[in-house]
Amino acid sequence: MEISKETTDYVLSFSEDRDWKQFHNPKDLALSLSLEASELLELFQWLSSDEAVKKNKEKMREELADIIVYAIDFADALGFEDLDALIMDKMKKNEEKYPLSKAKGSNKKYTEL
Repeated sequence: MEISKETTDYVLSFSEDRDWKQFHNPKDLALSLSLEASELLELFQWLSSDEAVKKNKEKMREELADIIVYAIDFADALGFEDLDALIMDKMKKNEEKYPLSKAKGSNKKYTEL
């Protein structure tokens, strides 16, 4: 999996070309992220995980794309230019909270390990 700089630049220029950045404040982008995540979640409603994926995989693909686009816009609004560093910093924190020796094969929250 990879998101290229070309893709992130395209996402940002798409909004810029339409003069939408004026609406891209952190609050509204966070709301939009949550709404898109809810649309993804709705595809699972009343179905098993397997049934939902079988029935809605293409719609899930589109909702995931919407989530990623809003995440890129959100990062831009806050000046987080290096998404790789942002993700790696968080993953390092996760490694500390979920050490392999305690977390492997467990679905417990870090406070329960």
